[in-house]
Amino acid sequence: MSDNVARRGFLVGGLGGAVLLATGCTSNEPAAAPSSAAPAPAQATGGNDQPGTKVVIGFSAPAADHGWIAAIAKNAESAAKQYSDIEFKPVEPTNDINQQISAVESLIAAKVNALVILPNDGQQLNQVALQATEAGIPVINLDRIFPDKLAYRTWIGGDNYGMGVAAGHYIGKELKSKNVANPVIVEIQGIATLPLTQDRSKGFADALKTYGFKVTAQQDAQFTVETGNEVATSLLQAHKKIDALWNHDDDQGVGVLAAIKEANRNEFIMVGGAGSLNAMKEIQSGTSVLKATVTYSPTMASSAIKLARLIAQGKGMSDLVENQVPQSITLASETITKDNVEKYLALGFES
Repeated sequence: MSDNVARRGFLVGGLGGAVLLATGCTSNEPAAAPSSAAPAPAQATGGNDQPGTKVVIGFSAPAADHGWIAAIAKNAESAAKQYSDIEFKPVEPTNDINQQISAVESLIAAKVNALVILPNDGQQLNQVALQATEAGIPVINLDRIFPDKLAYRTWIGGDNYGMGVAAGHYIGKELKSKNVANPVIVEIQGIATLPLTQDRSKGFADALKTYGFKVTAQQDAQFTVETGNEVATSLLQAHKKIDALWNHDDDQGVGVLAAIKEANRNEFIMVGGAGSLNAMKEIQSGTSVLKATVTYSPTMASSAIKLARLIAQGKGMSDLVENQVPQSITLASETITKDNVEKYLALGFES
């Protein structure tokens, strides 16, 4: 994966009508079976989910160069199909900044009613988002935030710091329960220079500190399977005994797990990040070192489409008192373990 990978945490359920607004990907009933397809957003029986004014929603995101980004596009399209009053207008996904700017400009020229944008880089696409806003088109900023608040109507995304906190608490509690003193804790980041990665690492360190623990070794793996494998191999060779490992990203975790299996190491517990279907199945098996993963789910794209529809139709979220959709929604990072994995399988994405 590349730095196109700003990630996950999630909001499920309807954003309008008489539906439950959930901060996370839990549901009240276990999923019947795992699915790599985009989960169908919950439908309400009345209220805001009833057909209203027809709206055209433009959508722009990076190219699907890994599982999480691919699921973003699938979830957005799936959510749009739930509504007869939405005309979904996606543009060609791209990892080229200039091409994405041109694509968004084409949507502005088409005078769409709302724009959902997951920018390759929030800073570099800030100006075109401002252009959309100035043209009277509300922008729903998905995940990677534009630095100028005037560039978007509503931001929705995951909690990177919260991912680290969730991973740190899981590892801290597990090691404390086993009376492990001075543990060797290894951290495999995504791209170390990205603010999202730094937020994850800070949350992890802060949570571990509450147990009197700290990270022993930290290395970034660029969000790719190949680099994940190389970095994990190097760390395993450098540390003959490890007590816990947190890998920031389940996509790169495919390579990390392959290295662990190749080295025949199983003396430690591992926590993943994002909530991929692959990771969930590893956790479910009960035979893997991977015992948990902390969510940063691409289902946020489904919620972004729902928000865009409400905003374009001049509606608020019916579970809230206010008449308008909030300006910012941060989605919780939840911890998936063998005890609750059944609830999450249908929301997992293929790495």
